[in-house]
Amino acid sequence: MPNMEVINRNRSGTLQLSSQPEVTSRPSSPTDVVQKLVAENPVVVFAQSSCCMCHVVKRLFFSLGVNPTVCEVDNEPGGAEMEKVLVRLAGGQALPSIFVGGRLIGSLDRLMTAHISGTLVPQLKEAGAMWL
Repeated sequence: MPNMEVINRNRSGTLQLSSQPEVTSRPSSPTDVVQKLVAENPVVVFAQSSCCMCHVVKRLFFSLGVNPTVCEVDNEPGGAEMEKVLVRLAGGQALPSIFVGGRLIGSLDRLMTAHISGTLVPQLKEAGAMWL
């Protein structure tokens, strides 16, 4: 039987792909990986580990009591291909790419606009990422 790869979350909340025998199958393409993460999690942040804007996005969510699923593409096998998928989805800028409730919010500027205008918290509540 072939080894399958599954997505695990480490202590910092970052997702990592790791080999484990037949728990679940690895999506077949970078597009499938992105779609699976977005479909299965209320808030997903695609980031780079050394990006200051990505850090700000994560800190904002944590300060709101939201525990986002974070995929640091520079630490993932096939991360460069995932980044290309995100560039196509976002129409240019790839990272950070933020999804709430399966919908692409965009990057840090769009997230901050939603936060300042008061529309972010209702979106997070609707997605099931926030209860208060």
